[in-house]
Amino acid sequence: MEYTAVIFDLFGTLINKLSLREHTGLLRQMASIVSVPSDDFVRLWFGTFNERSLGVFQSLESNIEYICQQLRVHPEDTKVTLASQINLDYTARSIKPRTDATEVLSYLKSHGYKIGLISNCSASIPNILKNMPFAQMIDVALFSSLVGMQKPDPRIYRLIAKQLALKPEDCLYIGDGDEHELTGAAQAGMHPVLICDPCEDGADVHRVDSEAKQWNGPVISSLTEVLKLVSGDCAPII
Repeated sequence: MEYTAVIFDLFGTLINKLSLREHTGLLRQMASIVSVPSDDFVRLWFGTFNERSLGVFQSLESNIEYICQQLRVHPEDTKVTLASQINLDYTARSIKPRTDATEVLSYLKSHGYKIGLISNCSASIPNILKNMPFAQMIDVALFSSLVGMQKPDPRIYRLIAKQLALKPEDCLYIGDGDEHELTGAAQAGMHPVLICDPCEDGADVHRVDSEAKQWNGPVISSLTEVLKLVSGDCAPII
């Protein structure tokens, strides 16, 4: 199969997932700053992921304020701003590219492949991503919080194909399987492949509606294997 473009997921694919333990600790620190029960804050933060992902909350401050309202607490604006800032600082400090991400995207770019990115994420992530070394190699990036739709909605896959001036069937899709993204890519007509890092600490990552364990399609264990897929040197692991 010849591909014209490779579309990547972000978290767990091009960059490492955040530590669940560290992230939960951060949320408890945020709860302390705005003086709300930490367990309730953590529960509501994870419970409002879809709202962040779909852009209902266009800032971390608005998300924090919503949670405080649900808990009938009214913190000072300065405390909300501080809680938001430590979240941003933690995220910017913690997200790191996979060791082979820049090399792989550079190869694809130099060999004429178009590169896309689809991420279900909050509105704060696009600005942080700009500092990633591979960011300038991406031709089209779609962030759910900015386009108002998220994986596995087939529309978001079709949208990126349209913006790349391609058909979905011309695209290879690489993702770690959260939120049934691989099924969504297949339904849109793309060719999905699961990336499963054997070194990942499964007990310390937060997964949302993962289909990784049930996935019966092709599987790779590193981004470097994408180069074999596009060159046709070998088939993915089944």
